[in-house]
Amino acid sequence: PGKKKARRSHRTDKAAKLAPRPVDRLRPVVRCPTIKYNRRVRAGRGFSLAELKEAGVPRKLAPTIGISVDPRRQNLSEESLKANVQRLKEYKQRLVLFPRKTKSPKAGEASAEETKKARESGHEGKVVNSNNFFPISNEVKIQEGK
Repeated sequence: PGKKKARRSHRTDKAAKLAPRPVDRLRPVVRCPTIKYNRRVRAGRGFSLAELKEAGVPRKLAPTIGISVDPRRQNLSEESLKANVQRLKEYKQRLVLFPRKTKSPKAGEASAEETKKARESGHEGKVVNSNNFFPISNEVKIQEGK
């Protein structure tokens, strides 16, 4: 258990040091391949170009604001596409872009009050959780036999 505690404390220290920046890039929610594991959900390599387009994020801008991109990835289902687009929209909504020049912020960048508020909040902001995107119901209706 010592290593587990050390890793956990290292993660919290890193989050505090990087605050209010996220610790890692935002990744899509994908299903594992094969019949054995396809009910399991995990983080993917990067968002597809279709997901970025639907969420309104330019593909060249995405890596600069902490979103991972995988141009090879294809969306096989409408359900996963919508879930990941929703994930991107939530991320964009909470994103605070710090201006490069504080005296003259550009359009889309945060104002002085917003940056101050983000710095004060620290690393309390939660990461977009992947557990609630594909709810699985284990309910099976049993019919009366003959």
